Amino acid sequence: MDLFNFLKRPSLVADIQRFFGVQAIKEVDLCERKNISNQTNQKYTIKNYFWYYLFCFGTELGDEMFYLSFIPFWFWNIDGAVGRRVVLVWTIVMYIGQGIKDIIKWERPGPPVIKLQKKWALEYGMPSTHAMVGVSIPFSVILYTMNRYQYNVQAGFVIAIVWCSIVSISRLYLGMHTVLDVLAGLALSIMLMFPLVPLIDKLDSYFLTNPTSPFLLIVISLLMIVYYPNSGKWTPTRGDTTMIVSVCVGLLIGAWLNYQTGNMTNSDLIPPYAIFWPSYTMLGSLILRTTLGFVLLLFIRSIAKSVSYKFLCTLLGQNATEIKNSKDSLDNKHKTFVDLGCKYLTCAVIGFSLIYLLPNLFKFLKIERPTFCTEL
Repeated sequence: MDLFNFLKRPSLVADIQRFFGVQAIKEVDLCERKNISNQTNQKYTIKNYFWYYLFCFGTELGDEMFYLSFIPFWFWNIDGAVGRRVVLVWTIVMYIGQGIKDIIKWERPGPPVIKLQKKWALEYGMPSTHAMVGVSIPFSVILYTMNRYQYNVQAGFVIAIVWCSIVSISRLYLGMHTVLDVLAGLALSIMLMFPLVPLIDKLDSYFLTNPTSPFLLIVISLLMIVYYPNSGKWTPTRGDTTMIVSVCVGLLIGAWLNYQTGNMTNSDLIPPYAIFWPSYTMLGSLILRTTLGFVLLLFIRSIAKSVSYKFLCTLLGQNATEIKNSKDSLDNKHKTFVDLGCKYLTCAVIGFSLIYLLPNLFKFLKIERPTFCTEL
């Protein structure tokens, strides 16, 4: 119990922040006050900008913009079979972690911790889902590629450990979690990986080949969102979880359609596959499809978000502007329904587009990745 309370202490986080050069203004000499920052009424100075930029980058590795960049890039340019499995691991791990947050309902650390960012302040803190993602994404990539490709697996594990460490420490540096939150997130993610990694191999095959997969995916995902744990207050956690789940659903339905229409077949080669450097032509195609893909994905996201929001407001007989400007709360049922529904539809369309619509466009333009359709 003493260790438990020690790891939960905000003062321990504050000590870690001071170690990496984040100091409250009262600790700063008057002559150094030109670098003062003020956020959430806490005045502080950054004494070491190397750690500041490193940990700001690290925390982005567990954020929405990273997902929206990493997942499409991986499918368009690296490996779809590994990508589907990694996305399934990520979705399940995040859903469990986010749900536990709203069940336990532990607040984030208070003073003397300095909160360098406001973005996650409304969410509960236990466990750290950034730490869970820091384990699940890099290590699932290693586990699903180590027998599929010829590369230095030991170096891969080193990269994964460094990745995980930077993400985890960033949450302490930014003042968003206690040490206990981070350790719990790491431990929970590691425990989940043991059953998930082999199970998801079977799930991926089932979702690709079963004729009822789209129906099952939609029903299961909607039930997951409807019966998501009630935290007793409004937080962005449920909306973020909806986005994660719906991206996965749209992506799996797109992969299912690729398989059912005969676009996907087994490779003639036997793993582990050799990794080779791309030619100038291949590199040009990579740059072109990535640039075009992201531009179109942003366009699709904008259109899907606007259309779905207006459609759902019309369905409820509500004014879209009034719903958008109304206050977030558990009692505002119309806004909750529209916001969650919009996120679900928009992100499902994004997932479907990045694995079905855009790869088929790349194929039409003759800039597709040659092995895209042989990755079961």
